[in-house]
Amino acid sequence: MNREHAVAKAGTPALGSLVAFVLLTLLAVTVAVRGGGTLVGDRDLLEWSLAHRPDLAVTLARMVTHTGTGFVPYVLAALAGHLLGRTARQRIQAAAACLVCLVAAQAVRFSVMALLSRPRPATAHWATDAGHWSFPSGHTTTSAITAGLLVLAVRRRAPRGRYLLVAAVGCWGVLVGLTRVYLGVHWFSDVVGGWLFAVWWLGLAAYGVTRFAPDAWAEVPRGEGTLRPAAMPSPAIPGPETEVRFIRGKVVIASESDCGAPPPSVVLPGVECQVRAAEADRIPLPPERDVSQR
Repeated sequence: MNREHAVAKAGTPALGSLVAFVLLTLLAVTVAVRGGGTLVGDRDLLEWSLAHRPDLAVTLARMVTHTGTGFVPYVLAALAGHLLGRTARQRIQAAAACLVCLVAAQAVRFSVMALLSRPRPATAHWATDAGHWSFPSGHTTTSAITAGLLVLAVRRRAPRGRYLLVAAVGCWGVLVGLTRVYLGVHWFSDVVGGWLFAVWWLGLAAYGVTRFAPDAWAEVPRGEGTLRPAAMPSPAIPGPETEVRFIRGKVVIASESDCGAPPPSVVLPGVECQVRAAEADRIPLPPERDVSQR
């Protein structure tokens, strides 16, 4: 991916971010119009959660929900940045950028929460601790943004088994949000708002990077590693002093001076290195005559 290609691709995250922002705005306006009241499905899901709370499920839900706050998301965000970089300097820069992305998202989210001031469900329904206002869900937003950063890092650095890792990270981000409803500390619309906020924020961050720092995205995945455009080998063009070899199933352009008798194990049968020499080069020319004495 070159610089022009990276800039051209900036429109994709921008469109996703715009769609998520519009949906988030509509949801926030609806919550504000209803005075912080419940939306469709909020009470039904809370009642279902209250009726299905065995001790083991509550314990597992608490374990999962605690990974969506505190130091865990920041460690995972720094890990995502470490995976995105190739050199030590790039890893430090990428880790710092991921942490700034997460911290800035928290600041904006707190502003939205304070602006809407939506109350949480009744404390009698809580199965874990909670604080501040309800919309959008803080645990959901934090875990979703962190999961998005990890998915990006895994997709760019783990070509083998990456789909399984991406699915695991994505499930973690979704489960953290669902546990907030199951434990009775958030309405389901709070969780949806957190997911939309995360998509909007990640799309906005991706647009900013691809639009204003495209060189950071100019790595091309290839096999188990990546190649930068400057490091990609240019194809050799056969000339009068080159020939084509078929070695280990690959086409190799070799100069005539390197032609030798390759071992049979690496050269297909019937393919030989032909030494092409001009006929005139093999016939000695007669000595020059001195015409001055004529």
